[in-house]
Amino acid sequence: MSKITVKDGTEIYYKDWGTGQPIVFHHGWPLSGDDWDAQMMFFLQRGFRVIAHDRRGHGRSSQTDNGNDMDTYAADVAELTNALDLKDAIHVGHSTGGGEVIRYVAKHGKGRVAKAVLVSAVTPIMVKNENNPDGIPLSVFDEIREGTASHRAQYFQDFTIPFYGFNREGAKISQGIRDNWWRQGMMGGVKAHVDCVKAFSETDFTEDLKSVDVPVLVMHGEDDQIVPFALTALKAVKLLKNGKLISYPGFPHGMPATEAATINKDLLAFIQS
Repeated sequence: MSKITVKDGTEIYYKDWGTGQPIVFHHGWPLSGDDWDAQMMFFLQRGFRVIAHDRRGHGRSSQTDNGNDMDTYAADVAELTNALDLKDAIHVGHSTGGGEVIRYVAKHGKGRVAKAVLVSAVTPIMVKNENNPDGIPLSVFDEIREGTASHRAQYFQDFTIPFYGFNREGAKISQGIRDNWWRQGMMGGVKAHVDCVKAFSETDFTEDLKSVDVPVLVMHGEDDQIVPFALTALKAVKLLKNGKLISYPGFPHGMPATEAATINKDLLAFIQS
């Protein structure tokens, strides 16, 4: 197992396959680098170097009780990219991972990053507050924290249904996709998962989005029930200096898994553009 130890002693697990231009994949809550299997294989077969790490507290990384915040997540990525000496890299983040990507690129990525991609991302900010009056009420995130802290195993089972849009009429439910989400979630630490809810819901990425100069692709499903399209993607792309939006009617939050063929094709086109 490949791991690096970051400055506070936390071990960060990662996969690093192939050669060529590096693509770094950043997973969503409460998952692991395994959530990118379809993308890792697709781009590996096309001559890219593909890297996916498990965020601290998630997957096979240390089950930390501290540092579960966006600044630390981004700093961990910076240590990983330095250790692997990644240059001219494309960073692709899903959901919480999208926030991690834009914070990393803004704070640490100068000279190392070619492009970035935000997939179903939590940017610019999720929670309702005086600056974000159409945001999601804090009570919704409190419910996620409570479900995760008190009955995580069942809560995670149930969470997969809206995550992948399997509650929509005519949806083709994949039990394997549901089971794999649950497997990844239960590998991580419950304390880190609870803390991460604050990180993905309350972190404001407005200034990060404004400051990034590299090309950024924003990809979002219009039927995202977890991270609403109008609240995030539509706002995020307007804040970017060099942003492009692709929206997908009917696609769910977990579209990299359920709609991998479409997502991979559009990702490749952006990377090669």
